[in-house]
Amino acid sequence: MKILQVCDRYIPYFGGVQVHVSNISERLAREYDVTVYTTDPSGKLPKEEVINGVLVRRFKGFSPGEAYQFSFGLWKELRNARFDIVHGHNYHAFPLFFSRYAGKERFIVTPHYCRKGATKTRDILIKLYRPFGRRIFQEADRVIAVSNYEKGLLMEDFNIDDGKIVVLPNGVNLKEFQGLEKKKGKHDTILYVGRLEKYKGVQYVIEALPLLGENVRLEIVGKGPYRDKLKGLAERLAVADRVNWYQDLDEGELFARYASADLFVQLSKYEAFGMAVAEALAAKTPCIVANSEALKEWVDSKNCFGIDYPIIVDRLAGLIKEVIGTEVGEVKLWDWEQVVAELVKLYEE
Repeated sequence: MKILQVCDRYIPYFGGVQVHVSNISERLAREYDVTVYTTDPSGKLPKEEVINGVLVRRFKGFSPGEAYQFSFGLWKELRNARFDIVHGHNYHAFPLFFSRYAGKERFIVTPHYCRKGATKTRDILIKLYRPFGRRIFQEADRVIAVSNYEKGLLMEDFNIDDGKIVVLPNGVNLKEFQGLEKKKGKHDTILYVGRLEKYKGVQYVIEALPLLGENVRLEIVGKGPYRDKLKGLAERLAVADRVNWYQDLDEGELFARYASADLFVQLSKYEAFGMAVAEALAAKTPCIVANSEALKEWVDSKNCFGIDYPIIVDRLAGLIKEVIGTEVGEVKLWDWEQVVAELVKLYEE
């Protein structure tokens, strides 16, 4: 079975879609012929390489407002492509729309859909893109939602038949996390992992630091356009010496950060799933998340605690004091091996 995965960006770019596509692709490649078509706006990565058994082909692209990546070269190549399965990812980028042009037996779509854009530019693009998105879902043999929340959005916004959509959550590498040892440092550590964008809400955690004890530190893993403003905020609040910044960590280094943290915080306004929340819980690290979109599905008030928007910093600081260091009990999580087993069934229908 020849399988093509199409996504806007692939590793080493960092983000939920990249984690998803790389994990399923590398596992599928153990038994099948797997290729990834993607874009590289930087133009600095190899145009073609094999990563853990997956053939990755990158095409020059551009993205207005860092959204809806467009690549003429990718579109042209897809028109001549022939695969048994074409699996397109990320509604918020043109490569998914282009994937419908490839020759295939089955067309699978995982949109990772959020109704709203993180900026005004992205919000406008989402509205303009809606007619194109509707055509994608009409032509797809199957649509995969990564959460019940996302499934509801897709049915409401695109009138997709309930029988066409299947909910298949993102997975985590459970074996890797099970081998981690929780290590208590000399400080109480709050962790954030993800893109650095305003809508992700990291600024609220920085604003809460002056209300927390000097023993509390914040570790931020990721990069993005909001990084400099976050650093400036930490400087103005005189907490810069209590914030550590990391990026481009390998899997082992990232997992170590999860394991050493006393609390994970994710205050994003828009999420289709919450990949980093799943990873934090797998590492037995308690979480605080925004009661927004798919993130609220994680809230159980035992291992993961919710806070409402608008975020009130005093209230956030109080919740952090209450939750930090809480012992995490059993949490039902999917392993990537389970996800891929179910995915193969969908491919073979």
